[in-house]
Amino acid sequence: MMDNEIIILGMAATLAVGLALGYLVSRYLGGVQIRNVQAETKRLLEEAESQARAAVLAAKDEAVRIRNDAQAEIDRWRANLRREEEGIQKRREKLDQRQEALDRRNQQLNKRQSAIDRRANEVTKLYEERVKALESVARMSREEAKQELLDIAQEDARQDMARIIREIEQEAKEEGERRARKIITVAIQRMASEQVAERTVASVDLPSDEMKGRIIGRGGRNIRAFEQAAGVDVVVDDTPEAVTISCFDSVRREIARRAMERLTMDGRIHPSRIEKVVADARKEVEKLIQEEGERAAYEIGVPNLHPDLIRLLGRLYFRTSYGQNQHAHAIETAKLAGLMAAELGANVEVARLGGLLHDIGKAVDFEIEGTHALIGADILRRHGVPEEVVHCVEAHHGEVEPQTAEAVLVAAADAISGARPGARRESLEHYIKRIRTLEELAASFPGVVESYAIQAGREVRIIVKPEEVDDLASIQLSRDIAAKIEEGMEYPGQIKVTVIRETRAVDYAK
Repeated sequence: MMDNEIIILGMAATLAVGLALGYLVSRYLGGVQIRNVQAETKRLLEEAESQARAAVLAAKDEAVRIRNDAQAEIDRWRANLRREEEGIQKRREKLDQRQEALDRRNQQLNKRQSAIDRRANEVTKLYEERVKALESVARMSREEAKQELLDIAQEDARQDMARIIREIEQEAKEEGERRARKIITVAIQRMASEQVAERTVASVDLPSDEMKGRIIGRGGRNIRAFEQAAGVDVVVDDTPEAVTISCFDSVRREIARRAMERLTMDGRIHPSRIEKVVADARKEVEKLIQEEGERAAYEIGVPNLHPDLIRLLGRLYFRTSYGQNQHAHAIETAKLAGLMAAELGANVEVARLGGLLHDIGKAVDFEIEGTHALIGADILRRHGVPEEVVHCVEAHHGEVEPQTAEAVLVAAADAISGARPGARRESLEHYIKRIRTLEELAASFPGVVESYAIQAGREVRIIVKPEEVDDLASIQLSRDIAAKIEEGMEYPGQIKVTVIRETRAVDYAK
């Protein structure tokens, strides 16, 4: 029991000691923890104060920077405002100066206006005095003087009207030329023709030179019989295997050529045979003449033409001019004249018939003295052809002044047919001589520097010295050269004369 009590007391004492020790330990540990917390708290406070001080310093620095930037921006605005104020001030000064200048100018104008008013009053007074003086000197009232002035003004207006009329006439002439060129161009485009037409030759080829002796015959009887029967001259020369037939009549020359070809092909050549062959050839040629005359009349659409005119028209089949067959030329001229007459509203039938018969005088011009135009007109009158057609024939080369539009169209169609490229031809020697003569003739005038013949001799261009030949003189020079060409040269168609006057200024950049 005692032991238990001792044990219990010992355990109680141990428990009390433990409790006391626990209490002491807990107090000790609590004090240490509190001190640690206080130290951490102090440290945190110090750090917070340090960060706060840094934040305050940074805020102060940012505020200083912002204030400095704002101050710089304000300074810039103030500088700009000062510059604008200075510009506005300068503009104000300029405006003030302009206003002063305007005021001075207004004052001057006012003074001038006053002077003008005074002068106008003086002029009015002087005019009234002069009018009175003139009335007293001229013994004419104001109404009479006014009427005289109106007469003078009327005369001036009449002169102006005449000038305007001349200008209108010139414009009408230019417009007419333009339309004429258009009509001619359309007519040529619609008219399709061959180039150089077939040319009648007067040379007969022989199978051999031995045939020349047979043509001449014993004692020359064969050649004499042939010349007498055919009415031509037979030239037997050194030309190898050929003889030449010469005659001014193209129809007789054609008959002789055909007869000679038949005789040389047959080989039987004697006087009786020659007469028979020549007679047969004459019948063939007469038949061909009739057929060609009828063909031309049919192609142009000319019915009821007199048989004699048909034969004369057919004879042109054997007539050439500068290599151009006159039968084909007559048909072509008739077509061109008809086309242009249709475009202009003229008489197409008269123009076509006049173009077809315009060269009919060439069929007999070697038998009758005179120009072929007048010869043809006489023939047509004898056969009852209408006078308007006869006038086209006699006026197509200028022997008679053309009085109708159809006559002018026939002359134009004749020139177009003869002057178009490829219509006619000439020998090289004659062509070169004509070109050289044309250039020399143009160069013979004073003031001409150079002259050139172009377009196969259908145009000559002349370059003159501008210091010697003025514009008016160049116009007169072209007319003089054209007149001299017409007087001293022979040429197909027409020749255009162009005078060129120009001034050149030349300098060099060094």
